[in-house]
Amino acid sequence: MAEITAAQVKQLRLRTDAPMMECKKALSEADGDMARAEEILRVKLGNKANKASNRVAAEGIICLELADDDKLAAMVELNSETDFVAKNSEFIELAQNCANLVSKNNPADVAELSNLPLENGTVESVRAALVGKIGENMSLRRFVRMSAAGKLYAYVHGGAKIAALVDLSGGNDELGKNLAMHIAASKPKGLDASGVPQELLDVERRVAIEKAREAGKPEAMLDKIAEGTVRKFLSEVTLLGQVFVKAEDGKQTIEQLLKVNNARVNAFNLFVVGEGIEKKVSDFAAEVAEQAAQANSRNN
Repeated sequence: MAEITAAQVKQLRLRTDAPMMECKKALSEADGDMARAEEILRVKLGNKANKASNRVAAEGIICLELADDDKLAAMVELNSETDFVAKNSEFIELAQNCANLVSKNNPADVAELSNLPLENGTVESVRAALVGKIGENMSLRRFVRMSAAGKLYAYVHGGAKIAALVDLSGGNDELGKNLAMHIAASKPKGLDASGVPQELLDVERRVAIEKAREAGKPEAMLDKIAEGTVRKFLSEVTLLGQVFVKAEDGKQTIEQLLKVNNARVNAFNLFVVGEGIEKKVSDFAAEVAEQAAQANSRNN
């Protein structure tokens, strides 16, 4: 068997960017043949990506691409398993490239975006290679592409964990930026009542009725109590009904703010990283113990 030198390992790492130990193993298996070792790594990285694909990716980042004329914007969420990987420069570059592709190509869905050309392959092949390289699952979850009737304003918060886009007609740049920040902070579910899913309103109504009934309220009053509860709920979850986060009097709603500034919100979009994904709660001590037990069984 050929002796594997540190220089060979370094050379293979530069060619593949694979971990040092993986490079050494591949060179040993290939008996020092650099081309064969590269092939072995490509196979191993692919297998590694397949194994990682079963793990939950609930961390990540949101990247924005805003046109110079503020009339077109794209927003993409790329997920990872850990926040550590979400800070990786190549991971961030992939997310930004995806936002650029959405802006330029207007794909119909994630599947179409995944098949768009990127580097020497496609978005999907670049994603899979990065999964294999880092050893952690990554998921291109969603994107949105907005064309403005007015002017688009963006706000990104918390290390790219929350991002908002708002299409504003009238007003001024300060108002637009403040509205985007408000959306990121208050997380409205719709512009007005028409944008709130009916099932959410039905839940609020049922809960209000049951609470009132348990409190001994007369049956004849239950519907009226429920209506009041739903109105309060809508004021909290609709953009126009929410109190502006910077309201000096603590009372001015977004609807009132827009009226004073002779402005109108045409649409908005809000992404929160991992929203709706069930995150796996892991027992780190148990994982370490399991890995140690597997290592002992291999050595025995």
